[in-house]
Amino acid sequence: HEREHDREISELIAKHEEEMEKLRAELNQDQQQLLDELQQQMAATHKAELEQAQLQSQTLHSLELEALRLSLNNMHTSQLELTQSNLRKEKETALVELREMLNDKRAQEVAILQSRHQLEWEKIKEQCLKEKEDL
Repeated sequence: HEREHDREISELIAKHEEEMEKLRAELNQDQQQLLDELQQQMAATHKAELEQAQLQSQTLHSLELEALRLSLNNMHTSQLELTQSNLRKEKETALVELREMLNDKRAQEVAILQSRHQLEWEKIKEQCLKEKEDL
C-alpha cells in the first residue's frame, strides 16, 4: 500500500513536473511572442520617429534654403540698385562734362566768328573810306 502510495506520489510528481515543463514552455513561448511584438512596435516607432526627424530636417533645410535665396535676392537687388545709381551718376557727370565742352567750343567758335566779323567789318570800312576818298 505504501509502495502504491509512493508510486502515485511519483506519478503525481512526474505529472506535476511535466505540467510545469509544459507551462514553462508556454510561458517562454508567450514571453518570446511578447518580446517579438515589443521589438516590432519599437522598430515601427523608431522608423516613424526617424521619418518624422527626416521630414523636420528636410523642412528645416527647405526653410534655410528659402531664407538664403531671399537673402541672395535682396543682396542682388541692392547691388543692382547701387549699380544703377552709379551708372546714373556717371551718365550725369559725363553729360555735364560734354555740355561744358560744347559750351567752350561754342564760345571759341563765337569768338572766332566775332573776330572774323570784326576783320571783315574793318575791311569793308576801309574799302568804304577808300572808295569815298576815290570819289
